[in-house]
Amino acid sequence: MQVIGAGFGRTGTASLKAALERLDLGPCYHMSTVIAEPHRVRQWLDIGECRPPDWDEIFTGFQSALDWPAASYWRELAAHYPNAKVILTIRDRERWYDSVASTIFARALAEHHRPPLHRRLVRWLVARRSPDFALYPRMARATIMDRVFDGRIDDRDHVLTVFDRHIAEVKAAIPPDRLLIFDVRQGWPPLCDFLDVPTPNEPFPESNERTTWHRKRPRRLLQILLHGR
Repeated sequence: MQVIGAGFGRTGTASLKAALERLDLGPCYHMSTVIAEPHRVRQWLDIGECRPPDWDEIFTGFQSALDWPAASYWRELAAHYPNAKVILTIRDRERWYDSVASTIFARALAEHHRPPLHRRLVRWLVARRSPDFALYPRMARATIMDRVFDGRIDDRDHVLTVFDRHIAEVKAAIPPDRLLIFDVRQGWPPLCDFLDVPTPNEPFPESNERTTWHRKRPRRLLQILLHGR
């Protein structure tokens, strides 16, 4: 493990994932990895429910890790991989909140309400086809919503307080020479300087805009229903 991402989801982690892989610091572990490989959902659920993690097994084959749920355990990962550098992705707090509230949090809150019949049928079929993937809402609650936000994702002031406190805690815990505080709008120069690698002669990746995010779940559910994985 060479790079550990301490930044919350919706702070440019998908773009940074693409950038690290372009810099030969991949494969990069990301929430998209968990969604694409459902057996990983159960691994994180075990961690979220306080069973001892085997970090080396979880990250076998990966050189970097970003986004939730890994970022929820940045302290543990920074200690377990003492030679890895840490990148804290940041963005404007209000824009971050608007993004996370309309995507990740909205979906998590919807899980608490009884869905229409057709959605319940889809959930049942998905659970039959991929029991591990069906555990995703429970895993997300354990590793993100409860662990990071104390289950109070519907409390805007609390969420923003957690966001600010998280940034302060990472800055305080990680030595400056090991930490990059990074806004993906800064592009290649600070990232490449920090990692001591050449700067690519191409635009910095841009991915996972909000509209794209909303299209991913239906496609993933359809894939599971058709192929069982």
